Amino acid sequence: MIEKLHSAWKSILKEEISKPYFKELEKSIKDEYKLNTCFPKEENIFAAFNFTSFEDLKVVIIGQDPYHGMGQANGLCFSVNPDIAPPPSLINIFKELNQDLNIPIPNNGDLSRWAKQGVLLLNATLTVRAHEAGSHQKLGWETFTDEVIQTISKEKENVIFLLWGGFAKKKAKLIDAKNHEVLMSGHPSPLSANRGYWFGNKHFSQVNEILVKQGKEKIKW
Repeated sequence: MIEKLHSAWKSILKEEISKPYFKELEKSIKDEYKLNTCFPKEENIFAAFNFTSFEDLKVVIIGQDPYHGMGQANGLCFSVNPDIAPPPSLINIFKELNQDLNIPIPNNGDLSRWAKQGVLLLNATLTVRAHEAGSHQKLGWETFTDEVIQTISKEKENVIFLLWGGFAKKKAKLIDAKNHEVLMSGHPSPLSANRGYWFGNKHFSQVNEILVKQGKEKIKW
């Protein structure tokens, strides 16, 4: 499994991926993919890291679990493959983007265009069994991705973290808010968005304003 992780990230995370829990995690995931239908495809498990280099990383968006429907997950949080209809949370992300920056609703839900510009689209759990939400939680992924967040916080400066919803907000304790920007809002899921916790957060324009102040290129959302 770990051979699919980009060599630069592998070097940065070498201590973590050599720990016993990670070896156990690798074995568990290998067995899961052999015995069950799991998502994303094995070659896309580390897609978030492979699209976004540590060096170029500017923004982190934290999700919880990959989509568990057939063919949806592509290894980037909130993102789906181009031929798949965007799920409700992603539709609400696009609606907020439209309201905030007047950007037309995209014709597909593949967010790799964001990832290529330095937006790390990180799920806390990187794999899931088909049609069983949360089925790969507690196997060790959260330990690994928490370490990723802490490593970014320690080793980089002026990264913008977007924490959407209660689950993501709990990750704030892993981030040094003196050295980084942390923007929080409700989750884009219909339940949260329709209660007024998502729409109007203007996170996309805020990110670009912060990047300009930092002397960096804006994200072409």
